[in-house]
Amino acid sequence: MTSFENRLQGSDNGSVSDDYDVHKTLLKAPGQKHQDVEDVVEVQNYGDDTSVSYKDGLTESDEEGHQIKYKTCSWQHTTGLLLSEYIVLAIMSFPWSYSVLGLIPGLILTAFVAITVLYTGLIVLDYCERFPHLKNVCDIGQHLFWGSKAAWYATAVCFIANNTLIQGLHVLVGAKYLNTVTNHSVCSVGFAAIVAVISFVFSIPRTFSSLSKVAYFSAITMFISVILAMIFAGIQDHPAGYDGTAVTYQLWPKKGTTYVDAMGAFLNIVYTFVGQITYPQFISEMKRPREFKKVLWIVTALELIIFSLAGALIYVYVGNEYMTAPAYGSLTKTYKIISFSFAIPTIVFVGSLYSNISSRFVFFNVFRNSEHLYSHTKVGWLAWIGLLLLTWVGAFVIAEVIPFFSDLLSLMCSLFDCWFGYVFWGMAYLKVKQNKYKQSNPYPYLTKIEKVHFIIAGILITIGIYILGPGLYATVQSIIYNFQSDAYGSVFSCASNGI
Repeated sequence: MTSFENRLQGSDNGSVSDDYDVHKTLLKAPGQKHQDVEDVVEVQNYGDDTSVSYKDGLTESDEEGHQIKYKTCSWQHTTGLLLSEYIVLAIMSFPWSYSVLGLIPGLILTAFVAITVLYTGLIVLDYCERFPHLKNVCDIGQHLFWGSKAAWYATAVCFIANNTLIQGLHVLVGAKYLNTVTNHSVCSVGFAAIVAVISFVFSIPRTFSSLSKVAYFSAITMFISVILAMIFAGIQDHPAGYDGTAVTYQLWPKKGTTYVDAMGAFLNIVYTFVGQITYPQFISEMKRPREFKKVLWIVTALELIIFSLAGALIYVYVGNEYMTAPAYGSLTKTYKIISFSFAIPTIVFVGSLYSNISSRFVFFNVFRNSEHLYSHTKVGWLAWIGLLLLTWVGAFVIAEVIPFFSDLLSLMCSLFDCWFGYVFWGMAYLKVKQNKYKQSNPYPYLTKIEKVHFIIAGILITIGIYILGPGLYATVQSIIYNFQSDAYGSVFSCASNGI
């Protein structure tokens, strides 16, 4: 019997002491003695939904006496963080996606992706509850791939790269905004640097709960921005760039739509919905992790409504002929500046949130069980600020080297969302059932409903592989075509990238 199991039996409140090293005790390769720990965790009686379960007791008790407490998020805090992650600038790519896919397929795919992300989100929560020693997606990646440390490092690289690309996207859009409202008063590289510095400052707080108020403000102002864009698209005399050609929209893909264009539009939709990469960290810092289910339902409902309305209404009023990505560029100048300005908090905060998440991941692993993690030490704060600074330097470089919006969304989706949005969580369901029935192939032992979910898990894995393969091919081809047609500027260019 492992030391972890003994502590479960010998502790009054079920908590695990701070010097417990999950990497040494739990993340073992197949065949090692400590594998039974997972079984212990899985069969714990967690009580009803209103009780303080083992998992909830763990999050409430194991930071007592620390100066910095991380596990302080209520479901309201986490809802704000998740809304700020989803009510973002990428919403303004939905009109372009609908212009490529057609209105009906666009709305169907939006609903389909929303349902799959909600479904996989529930799998993430179930997995984190069954194996509460897994605190982030990298721990889960190692756990899924037979305890391989190589899997942990590979997941970590993808995790940090994904987050840094998202930061770069917000630096890029911030520079676009400043160029748009100032008529290119400063070199675009300078604008990008200004956005990166401001965002760096907002990423400094070390706990999620301290970020939640700003998260709500970011989500609300972005929501206002989207609502204004929808209204302005409807009331303006004509879209920006109007040349007399009538505004038209299509219910189905227009003739001549290529696979590359259609796949890029689909990946833009997937990218905006997929955010499961952050779920394990959010769950691990909640006072009552099981309340994350409530958060998922609330956020998914709001996402589906906002994304669908924004995509459909702006597309119908702007049409195929005058569509831009982001769709602010399809509004006349005054309307564009007003609606785009309400997106400023999101431009700054969402990049800051992902910088915080990446830095937190590295910081927790470097200073595990150290006083620098839980106390206000000079070393701790210097290391924290240094990590944040590194992520923003990387984001600035990305914004200058990859200066395009829609294709950058598609690139991030095809490289990373395939794993963190689909493959991992299909595998997670299979892992849970293998653990439950103690069989490498548990299918013959499953109940009827479990067999349905087992098949769905296989479909999720297939979707992820498709996004990685043909999806990445389409994205690369789109980038090549756009560079060949001189649709993008050069790297580190001072030229205006305003919309």
